[in-house]
Amino acid sequence: MRIDLHTHSRASDGTQSPAELVRAAVEAGLDAFAITDHDTAEGWKEAAETATDVGITLVRGMEVSTRHQHRGVHLLAYLPDPDYPPLAAQLTRIIAGRDSRVPAMVDRLNELGFGITLADVLAASGEAAAIGRPHVADALVTLGVVADRNEAFARFLSAGRPAYADRYAAPLADMVDIVTAAGGVSVVAHPWGRHQRSSLDEASLAELAERGLAGIEVDHQDHDADARDALRAVARNLGLVATGSSDYHGLGKNDHELGVNTTNPEEFTRLLALADAAAARSGRRTPEVVNR
Repeated sequence: MRIDLHTHSRASDGTQSPAELVRAAVEAGLDAFAITDHDTAEGWKEAAETATDVGITLVRGMEVSTRHQHRGVHLLAYLPDPDYPPLAAQLTRIIAGRDSRVPAMVDRLNELGFGITLADVLAASGEAAAIGRPHVADALVTLGVVADRNEAFARFLSAGRPAYADRYAAPLADMVDIVTAAGGVSVVAHPWGRHQRSSLDEASLAELAERGLAGIEVDHQDHDADARDALRAVARNLGLVATGSSDYHGLGKNDHELGVNTTNPEEFTRLLALADAAAARSGRRTPEVVNR
């Protein structure tokens, strides 16, 4: 059974519609996958309808922007009730931060001499509910300033680069609490990618586990073999689920093809059992796994 628990559609910064993403998962030979757009459940309905039609198992999730020790951390939230008021409030605040960030980046790029407009970014984002740096990057590609998203981030949009602008992100520990209360389960995405190892060591992950963190994304393209081995040991020590996934963005991210990393079926079963328990404790109406 091939399971990929981290993918993106055009509802955030992927390049395919939710329906196209589902069909691409089938074509890639996946048996189950999760849609995890940034800070939104916007693509869930379309993805679920298509998954039902084509017969693939779908887990509805999202990748929430959080902060820990002054660094950004992405938290994968699987099967929470998106209407749980504290979760909905945080997502609204995060999206507002994204929206205000884009004009600031556009202004800085214009100060650097590039003729980019907010309309260019909106055209690049299409119908995305969560607009962010990848869409600014796509606009720069369209304008011929850079060759691809990677170059845009390396030259202009990453932290410390000349067009970078900060934004609001929820406190990581608080978001773990909120996802649990919303009846879902949380997994830290690529915890040791992007130089995060010092802020997310085993002690920090243990504290999060005590608050309800369900797992760690171990097998990810941002982790080399040594990091994967060490993270798998951390997951084992703390009793956390170890997941694997692609972090697929369609054409928006190179070397992250669907199924490039996968989750062990036993770990997937553990994750779903934890989600069932969280849903029962919460008393909330949470989304079901499609075609379970």
